[in-house]
Amino acid sequence: MGRPAAPPEGSTMRLSHLFGRTLREAPAEAELASHRLLLRAAMIRQLAAGIYSYLPLGWRVLRKIEGIMREEMDRIGAQELLMPVVNPAEVWQATGRYQAPSPGPALARFEDRFGHRLVLAMTHEEVVADLLRTEVLSYRQLPFLVYHIQTKFRDEPRPRGGLVRAREFIMKDAYSADVDEAGLDAAYARVYGAYLNIFRRCHLEHIVVEADTGIMGGALSHEFMVLTDVGEDTLISCEGCSYSANVERAEFGRGAVEAGEPLPLEAVPTPGAETIEAVAAFLGVPTSQTLKAVFYTTAEGELIFAVVRGDLTVNEVKLSNLLGGTTLRPATEEELRQKGIVAGYASPIGVKGVRVIADDSIQSGTNFVAGANEPGYHLKNVNYPRDFCVDVLADIALARPSDRCVQCGAPLKAVRGIEVGHLFKLGTKYSEGIGATYLDRDGVAKPLVMGSYGIGTGRLMACIIEQNHDDKGIIWPVSVAPFQVYLLSLGTNDPNVVDAAEALYQRLTKAGYEVLYDDRQGESAGVKFNDADLTGIPVRLTISRRTLQNRSVELKARWQSQVRLVADGDIEQAITETLASAPQPGAS
Repeated sequence: MGRPAAPPEGSTMRLSHLFGRTLREAPAEAELASHRLLLRAAMIRQLAAGIYSYLPLGWRVLRKIEGIMREEMDRIGAQELLMPVVNPAEVWQATGRYQAPSPGPALARFEDRFGHRLVLAMTHEEVVADLLRTEVLSYRQLPFLVYHIQTKFRDEPRPRGGLVRAREFIMKDAYSADVDEAGLDAAYARVYGAYLNIFRRCHLEHIVVEADTGIMGGALSHEFMVLTDVGEDTLISCEGCSYSANVERAEFGRGAVEAGEPLPLEAVPTPGAETIEAVAAFLGVPTSQTLKAVFYTTAEGELIFAVVRGDLTVNEVKLSNLLGGTTLRPATEEELRQKGIVAGYASPIGVKGVRVIADDSIQSGTNFVAGANEPGYHLKNVNYPRDFCVDVLADIALARPSDRCVQCGAPLKAVRGIEVGHLFKLGTKYSEGIGATYLDRDGVAKPLVMGSYGIGTGRLMACIIEQNHDDKGIIWPVSVAPFQVYLLSLGTNDPNVVDAAEALYQRLTKAGYEVLYDDRQGESAGVKFNDADLTGIPVRLTISRRTLQNRSVELKARWQSQVRLVADGDIEQAITETLASAPQPGAS
């Protein structure tokens, strides 16, 4: 990394004037390494749960991350704009998200002095669709790709991990508008490539997985995930091929089960056997030869009967998506009793007034054991579709480690991760809700085909630290470090040392380096060295009586343990070479 031609604005700072102070200890509630180090290094300060101020050091890092984002988005032809964080409720009502169970209470709602209902935007699909409605008239204007970097608010019930899951946060959002799905595919691919470049330039190791579309809706989405044991998401990946997906979406091979000729139904006593394991043990059959009954109640009060093979587990996200994204909760025994269903012995046979959704695994076997809907009894030789009907037959099962990959048959494994970016093919959901149309070549009005693409900037900053730190502090990649050089002087009571440090500070500033000068009087060498390590600035330069005697400075790279003396005339070259030699982790 070479020197800039001229020092950028704010490229130098004296530590004695820097706003914010480092901490020897982090608050006890700071669990993640990034949270602890951001607080200790005077990068952020908490105002309320999930709400943070960025202090000057942290803000410099965030601005550099945003600069990388802007360069990569501009490179693919995206145009930057800015949309308001306060939105009228009407646009969210038009798409149904204002009144939908999800996002529900996470969407912050309020009224102004005139009684107008407003929201604090957690994302901007509605607003950009409204802009497209007014600004796009004809297919000749398309396609469009716009983005902004804006504050969002999501009223998280359990904010955690500092910037990893905050309530107020900054995001880079991009939105595409095209005439058809082919155009959306092209825009999606361009943004996908830009995101790979952004994370590479931030030196962030990551993987890309298929993901659930969630409250955003749409046909397809991908998440960019940082693998870490402290991640909130579970990812399923194949040990034999490139398949990977969020556990909420992951597909998997169900495995073979016994499939013989269907036998006649037979009721058998199973006293006290109210669980799949107890029934299987009592009757001497594998759990895969049973049918599991799981009941949910929707936000609208509808009872849902989910049926899966006994060795599998219901994936509530897949089930919710099948039901249009409704919120689900476990049904109560009283709710079951009102429908004539006996808890622990429920049966899909003869059930009435309930929507039955079954996993497609029930097609792969015969002669299952299921409840008889009578206390103390089960039915043997239950077969679909001979004995019962379902309203929907689909994949509603949860993938687990050791299940088999649907693509190559190799075992799957589970890892933890943090989402740092998300891409969505929205289709026409928002344009139809808002009324954003264009006139095609024949003069016919058609809804715009949209995509949505987001990166959480603060979360990205936190994930960089999760991957780049040691027991002494942060180790910033050069591309996002708040400064390139941490200059400190030892022996500030010696005027020769003070003058030499001041002269080098001015010299490096004039040469265009970003320098944080630790000019504090009365601080020990240990304190200065500790703060240099804690803040994670790539190159540390030290001036002391000893270095003056040798007409040199002491140079240490933050990611290395060794210290070396550099002759006064070689300082600039040594800094440049050290910055260029920084570790370059690659994404998988």
